[in-house]
Amino acid sequence: MNAILPAILFWLAAWALNEWLVRQKLASKTAERTIRLVVPVLFGVSLLVLWEGFVRGFAVPAVLLPPPSMIWTRLISSLPTLWADFRQTFLKSVLTGYVAGCGLGFLVAIAIDRSPFLQKGLLPLGNFVSALPVVGIAPIMVMWFGFDWPSKVAVVVIMTFFPMLVNTVTGLAAASSMEKDLMQTYAASWFQTLVKLRLPAAWPFIFNALKINSTLALIGAIVAEFFGTPIAGMGFRISTEVGRMNVDMVWAEIAVAALAGSVFYGVVALVERVVTFWHPSVRGGRA
Repeated sequence: MNAILPAILFWLAAWALNEWLVRQKLASKTAERTIRLVVPVLFGVSLLVLWEGFVRGFAVPAVLLPPPSMIWTRLISSLPTLWADFRQTFLKSVLTGYVAGCGLGFLVAIAIDRSPFLQKGLLPLGNFVSALPVVGIAPIMVMWFGFDWPSKVAVVVIMTFFPMLVNTVTGLAAASSMEKDLMQTYAASWFQTLVKLRLPAAWPFIFNALKINSTLALIGAIVAEFFGTPIAGMGFRISTEVGRMNVDMVWAEIAVAALAGSVFYGVVALVERVVTFWHPSVRGGRA
């Protein structure tokens, strides 16, 4: 119980400091960015300290919930294994499936925009397929494409294709009638209207799909590895180590997956700010 009180006191102190920081009105943009970075980091550290204190104070068995210090030790000592799993799952399955699924979804959305038949026939099917559970799709893909990374890529493609398709179709219809009439007044072709008006108007919707898919792709690849994979991969390691009661290794894999997913999402968000600098949400964030 001796570890609980210091942990609670640290958490309360961190909370009070964060409350003070978010109320500061600073003229410097650099100081504001620093505070926006410090506040979530401090909050996360305080939660880890609270976790450590309660686990050790109540003597929770490590097989149920290991303390963060134990997870960190396992993470540092297992870097080669974690890197091999990361390379198998993220660099092969996630990135390949993400690019293929989002790219195909975008191209099919352009085709649907040109074909009312596809719009009425394919979109309802897309909504149906997007509702299918990944635990039902993954075993079938493993049977079709084998146990290696191509079957995981197939799962990721299915999970990312339809969010991109639906969001792109919606975004292409976002341009106002007045703007479309103006392009017709200038005798712009369909392709010119697409490139100069409708795609720029659709970029916020497209990047919304890209950000959603950045997390869906990782989830789909990890879940797919539960149903068959070579002796590497985040999903393989999680399922194997749970059976061996090595819960600290499971949490280390979860931490690596969470970090990879967060960085992936952040990269997409940064690219969005560069591409859609003109959008009110981005201009408002910079103000």
